[in-house]
Amino acid sequence: MGSSRRTKPAIPSAAQHTETGKRGAVVAALMLSMALAALDSTIVSTAVPQIVGDLGGFSVFSWLFSGYLLAVTVTLPVYGKLSDTFGRKPVLIAGSALFLAGSLLCALAWNMGALIAFRIIQGLGGGALQGTVQTLAADLYPLEQRPRIQAKLSTVWATSAVAGPALGGVLAGYADWRWIFLVNLPVGAVAMWLLARHLHEPRRDTSGPRPRVDWAGALAVFACGGVLLTALVQGGVAWPWLSWPSTAFFGTGLALVLLVVVIERRAAEPIIPGWVWRRPTIAAVNLALGALGLLMVAPTVFLPTYAQSVLGLTPIAAGFVLSVWTLSWPVSAALSQHVYRRIGFRDTALLGIGAATLILLAFPFLPYPGSPWQPTLLMLLLGGALGLFQLPLIVGVQSTVGWTQRGTATASVLFCRQTGQTIGAALFGAVANGVLATRLGDASDLDSVTRALGTGAAPEATRRAIAGAVHAVYFGAAGAAALAFVALLVLAPRRFPVLDSP
Repeated sequence: MGSSRRTKPAIPSAAQHTETGKRGAVVAALMLSMALAALDSTIVSTAVPQIVGDLGGFSVFSWLFSGYLLAVTVTLPVYGKLSDTFGRKPVLIAGSALFLAGSLLCALAWNMGALIAFRIIQGLGGGALQGTVQTLAADLYPLEQRPRIQAKLSTVWATSAVAGPALGGVLAGYADWRWIFLVNLPVGAVAMWLLARHLHEPRRDTSGPRPRVDWAGALAVFACGGVLLTALVQGGVAWPWLSWPSTAFFGTGLALVLLVVVIERRAAEPIIPGWVWRRPTIAAVNLALGALGLLMVAPTVFLPTYAQSVLGLTPIAAGFVLSVWTLSWPVSAALSQHVYRRIGFRDTALLGIGAATLILLAFPFLPYPGSPWQPTLLMLLLGGALGLFQLPLIVGVQSTVGWTQRGTATASVLFCRQTGQTIGAALFGAVANGVLATRLGDASDLDSVTRALGTGAAPEATRRAIAGAVHAVYFGAAGAAALAFVALLVLAPRRFPVLDSP
């Protein structure tokens, strides 16, 4: 396997208490739960015109996505710790119920403010879906079989990325936008029923002291993450970066960071324990996946604009250029086990992120305006490289900890990836707007320029300016990939300390 092993007293896992015949039903439930989380943003995005036309609130509709993202991100570490304390099953079922309640409320929303509030409720449940599904998948299978289930979950994400916009468009165009939330109810209900009926976790020892939940730490983490992520999401959008609202949010966020540190150091069972950063393996993977979230912003946010504005493609064709990486990513992830069994988790991830760095660097050197097949080929290669990078790190980290720490460890790496995406959106948005302002004038930014392009009123100089802005973003994404490479090379041990216990 290419990883050093160390033994530890085994704790009975879900795999030992769930019969093989029923494990398939549990996996089906996990895939349905993951589909709910994966479809959410993509299915909503195509229905925004209908939602705004019905409810109004165009100036704040971006919070339909930002509010959900914030709620998911800040709850990931909380759910991770709760799943280690009380078990995966109750946390996942409770999170699913909260997500479905939020979905029903979204379908009943009467104005944009109510819809945004209900989307946040959805996100509070979505954090449980994302983190606990990944953790439970590792519980169900031993190390040798984990790539199989992780590849299935990756396929769910890939399928959702392609099918979500189409499904959202059909429901919004031929039914009613409220159905994009109502369809969650039967899917989620089936997943919850399968989990309740077929997932059997070991009975927890109730003879000892009652588990202590660090609710103060959970509240502090939630407040701290919410304030800082709001500052990143809204900075440069709702207010200038160098303004008193931005200063107030960042100042409050830093003060809350100190408060979290104080509370967590005193807590008997902290929500974010110090060992997730003291262990070199987990710390390195946290940093590397944070950089992954950062670099993913370049293709997901800026490539569609490039494809439409510079290459002159229709929105559907531009979506295809982006979606090809969802085809190669799960295939590469499924095949990665054959690589890391030979050379180890770290070196496999280094191979993947090294290739991703070169691919991202190649994008700015594409000819102008170029042909659509060129960025399409790069995206296909990038998906393959990142599949080789991400999955070995997640499987590797989950295999270095026991059952009682796996939820926290998994949540920490997912939290870092989500935070990286939020930082990347703010950072690369500022970079793109800065390039456009330099080339076209201080009043130019990406939103206003792309709106002008949509009317057909933009000259050739504007298209070249957009190409320059996107090229600068890709250079930044390549830098983030290089940082991930360095973090793994310097901090991560060549052989992950894999446990023999399930």
